[in-house]
Amino acid sequence: MKFATGPAPHTVGAPSVRQIMLTVLLALVPVVIAHVVWFGFGILIQIVLASLTAEIAECVALRLRGKPVYKFATDGSALITATLLALAIPPLAPWWLVVSGAAFAILLAKHLYGGLGYNLFNPAMVGYAALLVSFPVHMTHWPLPSGVSPIDLSFAQIFRTIFSGHLVDDLSWDALSGATPLASVRAGLTLRATMDEIHAQPTFGSIAGVGWEWISLAALAGGILLLVTRTIRWHIPASMLAAIFFFATVMHALDPGAYDGPAFHLFSGATMLGAFFIATDPVSAATSYWGRLIYGAGIGALTYAIRAFGGYPDGVAFSVLLMNAAVPLIDRYTVPRIYGHAK
Repeated sequence: MKFATGPAPHTVGAPSVRQIMLTVLLALVPVVIAHVVWFGFGILIQIVLASLTAEIAECVALRLRGKPVYKFATDGSALITATLLALAIPPLAPWWLVVSGAAFAILLAKHLYGGLGYNLFNPAMVGYAALLVSFPVHMTHWPLPSGVSPIDLSFAQIFRTIFSGHLVDDLSWDALSGATPLASVRAGLTLRATMDEIHAQPTFGSIAGVGWEWISLAALAGGILLLVTRTIRWHIPASMLAAIFFFATVMHALDPGAYDGPAFHLFSGATMLGAFFIATDPVSAATSYWGRLIYGAGIGALTYAIRAFGGYPDGVAFSVLLMNAAVPLIDRYTVPRIYGHAK
């Protein structure tokens, strides 16, 4: 049987929101696995808590707004927000921390602006920033990575720690937790330690921190999957990483004893996760080609500036939120010329 096909041009149907969100969730699987390997099963509990809270908050908000609950609650967007938020929170944080952060992200940062497609700021980063400002002590209790920590907690111990709000079995945070690589560099420089002395600590690996290197590589692998499947475009990740690479290279060349090299910044903290999964949020990011390049470069420059001169060790979340606020201005001045119209 022959099928007649009309003349060109031909159009291909765009993927649905649910298909896009499922692809992003699939790309996040390597990151979650790396977290479990290096920091234990606590991240899985945090993801479950965040996901349940986000879905409940989504359903409540949709019902109050008179929107179809099943249609929008099952599109996967709330799960993306919950997963990204959980990945940014210490895996042994008390249960109420991730629950309050997820509820804040969905109810205030998303539905207060009108729901998916209308939010000005990235909901996951709004939730993270609110928790970091409100509960800074709890947000710094990162456990030592596997192989460095003197104690390996069982799943039962992790579960009890999260739901009791404090360590059990007479354990102390001093024995189990430590500063992240970025925080260690900040604290070491404050104490006038040299970069060689800081990197001699057991939590530092060959490039960045032990475990964090592999988490960043997992995020890079997931990002490549998103690029291959055309779920995201290359402009924002490339410009963000290029900006961090440029400024880190320049500052390291000017003063190697006070500023780390580009490899450390690219594979530390939330750089890779931010470049491929957070900054590329299609709703809160710039839309034009030039706009995406400016937007990504701005995030990279601000991230490095906050790390090197600001008050927080990792500046990805605040950089994304600041550039989210600049998106309307960026889009206004980078609107592409419509075919057939004068420049």
